[in-house]
Amino acid sequence: MKCFLLFLAAGAAAVAQSAQPAAQVADASNPVAQVRQARSWEYGPFVNWGSGLGNRDNFRFFFTGFQLGKVLTPVVHAGPFSGQFEYSGNIIPLWQAYTPAPHIETFTYKGEPFQAPVGGGTYTGVSITPVIFRWNFLTRSRRIQPWFQAAGGLIYTTHKFPPDELVPHGTPGGTSVFNFSPQGGGGIHYFLRSGRSIDLGVNGVHISSASLGDRNPGVNASIQIQVGYTFWK
Repeated sequence: MKCFLLFLAAGAAAVAQSAQPAAQVADASNPVAQVRQARSWEYGPFVNWGSGLGNRDNFRFFFTGFQLGKVLTPVVHAGPFSGQFEYSGNIIPLWQAYTPAPHIETFTYKGEPFQAPVGGGTYTGVSITPVIFRWNFLTRSRRIQPWFQAAGGLIYTTHKFPPDELVPHGTPGGTSVFNFSPQGGGGIHYFLRSGRSIDLGVNGVHISSASLGDRNPGVNASIQIQVGYTFWK
C-alpha cells in the first residue's frame, strides 16, 4: 500500500509543462523526459504477490511474466491530470493460487444444511492480459514516473478455480478452468538511468468465470503487489 500512496502523492503533485518536439534530444540526466519525448516502448519481466480479501482472505497468489507497452500520445495538458496514454499487455506463463487444503464444508440447500467435500490446495495455470490502458502522469521529477491503469485479462488453470463443492469426475458441476480478471491500480517507474527503471505497482483484481462454470463464487477482490524491471527503447 505504501507504493500506492506514493503514486497518489506524485499524481497530485503533477504540474503541466510544455511538451518538447519528439525529435529533440532529451537531457541525458533526465530519463523521464527522454521517455516522454520519444514516446518509448517499454518491455521487461515482473513478479507479483497478492492476497485475497473478504471471504477469500486465506487465498494467496504468486505469478511472474513479461510486459510490453508503448506510449502512444504526446503530453495531454489537463492541469494536475496532465500526462500521456500508453497501451500495454502482458503474458504470465506461471500463475499460482494457494488456497486452504481440501476439507468438509457445510452448505445449505432449500433451507436444509448438508456437508460436502470442497477442493483446495495449490492451483497452477497461465494468464494473459491483452488490454492494459495506462495513464502516465506528467511530473517535474527526473527519476519518478507515476501511472494509473485499468486492465482486463484471462486466466486458465489446470483444475477448476476457485475451489468449490466437489463433483464426481466426468459429471458437470463446480467452477471453471477459465476465469476473467478485470483490474485497476497504480504505481511508479523509478529510473536508475536512461532506458532502465524499477517498477512498483499495486492492483485491485477481481477473478470471475462469468458463469462459464455451473457455479461462480469467484474471488471478489484481491490486492496484488507487482515488482518489475523495465527496458525503454
